[in-house]
Amino acid sequence: MIDPSEEPRLEEMSPEDILVEMKDNSELMVDLAYSALLYNNSEIAEEIAELEEKLDRMNRFLQRKVTARVIETKDINRALAFIRLGGSMELIADAAFEIANTVLRDVEPHPILKMSFHDSDAVITRMGISPDSILNGKTIGELRIAENTGMWIIALKRGNNWIYGPDKHTMLGAGDIIFATGPLEGEEYLKRATTEPLESL
Repeated sequence: MIDPSEEPRLEEMSPEDILVEMKDNSELMVDLAYSALLYNNSEIAEEIAELEEKLDRMNRFLQRKVTARVIETKDINRALAFIRLGGSMELIADAAFEIANTVLRDVEPHPILKMSFHDSDAVITRMGISPDSILNGKTIGELRIAENTGMWIIALKRGNNWIYGPDKHTMLGAGDIIFATGPLEGEEYLKRATTEPLESL
């Protein structure tokens, strides 16, 4: 079944828009899955499990919408293309979940795999914004987060809703959970900024 809180939003979306969101969702899941595995981060792994369930619901909704459209348009080839693409996105999401699930099952990754991850200078991290944070009530552009910390916000979770690839106009607020990538030293500074009343980044 579709999550009742998502159904009104999905009802208004076209199959094309649903596919784009599924693509963004699956890409984010792959990035987060490797990060969860590398840092043995169960919080990120749990987010991936939630995203995987959401993508499954979206794919079922996509199939229903495409079926309804093909009755009107008789364009079976286009409908099949949508269904195949949706199925591919779901397979990517399932694979990302399998990676993350090794963390949830407390399975130690192979040493060679860990060594290959450590060759990367970038980290992916999850952090929540507190009411006292300098980020609260300001846009990404105002804060110049990428310039000041080296961290790039790749996604934002607000309640049950996700914002993929937030831009400089995106307002941040208390309770938001941000997912960012960048250098390790930038991660520590941004983490402080999400919880402490700093005067500037």
